Amino acid sequence: MYTGIVETTGQIRDVTQFESGCRLRIAADTAGLDPDDSISISGVCLTAESVGDGWFEAFLSAETVERTYLDELEPDEDVNVETPMPAEGRFDGHVVKGTVDTVTEITDIETLGEDWRFEFSVPDGHEQYLVEKGPVALDGMSLTVADLGEETFSVAVVPTTYEVTTLSEKQIGDPVHFEADILAKYAERQRLLAA
Repeated sequence: MYTGIVETTGQIRDVTQFESGCRLRIAADTAGLDPDDSISISGVCLTAESVGDGWFEAFLSAETVERTYLDELEPDEDVNVETPMPAEGRFDGHVVKGTVDTVTEITDIETLGEDWRFEFSVPDGHEQYLVEKGPVALDGMSLTVADLGEETFSVAVVPTTYEVTTLSEKQIGDPVHFEADILAKYAERQRLLAA
């Protein structure tokens, strides 16, 4: 489990395609990372298959490839990195599982003094999981929905988040991993069962 507080960024070093998925080699701080450990890459929970000095490799199953854009990344592109929350850790963001629902895209970026406003498309079939002032995970970042329309929603981004994550490199039209709040999913499921 993650909290959506991105710790650092890493760089894609290699993407190897297979019929059943793909393998990524990522350059990142691997201090404390062991083979078989979980790690979130731009919001996608992966398993570090092998770990070296300043790099690790992870395999993406066909399901993960289908739901994410990670297999489309090129060498030297940056990704957000977060290690799982330890049992005794401080809970800063919201419950982020690292099981991406789908990919959405950036529709607008606006500078507001030192802050930014990023606007995204509301993914089809996920409208019911978004509420104003509610949490959403985008590329693994725990963010708060500031405004919600029928087709788009926006989040406010503070300077620290902008600088520590890949947001500073994003442009309009870029893909972003979308993970709906798991509590909203359970609430919706209970509503459907009770109907």
